[in-house]
Amino acid sequence: MVLSEVVTGERTCHTHHLLVKVRKLIKSTQEGYWNMQLVNNKKGFTLIEIMVVIVILALLAALVAPKLMGRTDDAKITDARVQIKNIETALKLYKLDNGNYPTTEQGLVALIEKPTVGVIPKGYKDGGYLESRKIPKDPWSNDYLYISPGEHGDYDLFCYGSDGVKGGEGKNADIASWDTK
Repeated sequence: MVLSEVVTGERTCHTHHLLVKVRKLIKSTQEGYWNMQLVNNKKGFTLIEIMVVIVILALLAALVAPKLMGRTDDAKITDARVQIKNIETALKLYKLDNGNYPTTEQGLVALIEKPTVGVIPKGYKDGGYLESRKIPKDPWSNDYLYISPGEHGDYDLFCYGSDGVKGGEGKNADIASWDTK
C-alpha cells in the first residue's frame, strides 16, 4: 500500500510537472504564432493600386483646378467692392463730423490723420475714421484713387482692376463707387 501511494504520488507529481510544461509550451507557441503573424502579416498597397489612385487624383485636379482659378479673380473683384464700401462709410462719417468730404489734396489719408492742408476739419474724430488706422490697398496691391469733388457725385472712389490701367473689361475692368453691381 505504501509502495502504490508512492508510485501514484510520483506519477501525480510527474504528471503535474508535465502538464505545467505542456501549458507553458502551448502558451509560448501561441504567443510565438501571434508574434509570427504580426511580423509576417505585411499589408500594403501594390504598385497598381497606387498608380490608380494617382490617376484618379490627376483627373480630379484637371477638372477642378480650372474652375478654382477663375474664382480668384471674382473674389478679388468682390473684395475691392467691399473695401470701397468700407471706405465710403468712413468718408460719410468724416462728412457728418466735419461738414464736408476730404478734398482731393487731403486724400484718403484724411481718414486716418487730421488734415493739415486745405480746409482743416474742426470736428475731427480722435483715432480717425478707419478702424485699421491705415488706408487699404486694392486686392492687386495698388492704391485706391480718390477725387473730391468727383465727376459722378460728391467724390469718386475707384481702382483700376487687375491690370492697374484705366478702362478694361472683365477682371481688368475698373471698380468704382458709383458703379456698384
